[in-house]
Amino acid sequence: MSTNVLYDAPGPKSRRTSRIISVVGVVLVLALVAYVAYLLGRPRVSANGAVTASVLDPSRWDILLDRNLWRNIGRGWLATVQAAAVASVLAVAIGVLFSFLRTARTAWVRVPTTVVLEFFRGMPVLLMMLFILLVFSTGAFWAVVAALAVYNGALIGEALRSGIAALPRGQREAGLAIGLSPVQTRFAIEFPQAFRQMLPIILAQLVVLLKDTSLGYIVGYVELTRQGLNRLGTSYGSTYTFTLFAVVLVVYLITNLVFSYVVRVVDRRTGRRGVIRTKGGRGGLGGPGLLARAGRPNIPATTGDAGGGGGGGR
Repeated sequence: MSTNVLYDAPGPKSRRTSRIISVVGVVLVLALVAYVAYLLGRPRVSANGAVTASVLDPSRWDILLDRNLWRNIGRGWLATVQAAAVASVLAVAIGVLFSFLRTARTAWVRVPTTVVLEFFRGMPVLLMMLFILLVFSTGAFWAVVAALAVYNGALIGEALRSGIAALPRGQREAGLAIGLSPVQTRFAIEFPQAFRQMLPIILAQLVVLLKDTSLGYIVGYVELTRQGLNRLGTSYGSTYTFTLFAVVLVVYLITNLVFSYVVRVVDRRTGRRGVIRTKGGRGGLGGPGLLARAGRPNIPATTGDAGGGGGGGR
């Protein structure tokens, strides 16, 4: 009989309670879905007595056959992806810079960096966009990109700093012992391992960055939300407001789901590649390849066989 050391196996009463809670939860969710469908399916009556067809009426969805709608949605989606791509590259670069300065041994570098980093982390992204737009007059695109890059770069920098702090001290000491400078040790040995460890967090933050591009709506950047709800809403009229909202929502969902899937695939492949298997079956994050890439030869570990071969010299 197998036992679990983390928790006790539930007894008959606990299993019965769990089943009751599950059934009640499912019933509540179905009731909520039915209520929302009822609200969407009933006609709307305005204050003057005019009756508007329900949201589910086919006449509210005929614009989906209009090619002009999808061309404009495509332009908005492309603008969203462009801003997210540029901001992602800059955010990773800023994150690496922040993590490097944040872990500096000199206090006059580390302390000001900590203050700046905490300031950017605590400042709302929308206010940062407005500040950049009004003060530097960069235009809507660069206001969105710069704000997203700086804010997410601060978060990525903290993630990398945590990854470096979690590494065994022997990694740094080994680099210094073979003659590498502290900067070379950081970039050749510590950063690759910390980046691999924190890769799921970094990629998840980039997914958040993609969604935060919708804040560009406020500063006048014509991304997917502004293109779909503002411009197309004005062109097609208020009758199709919910339809346009649903289209924009589905496009965002598909984009984020595809990106999240790519994130999971990269995470799995990088995780397998980052584990070095030894004869005993144990794995590690480092491996001799890091020192080899740093320009130093690998030093083979001595084994019992090697020791036995040298015994003849006694």
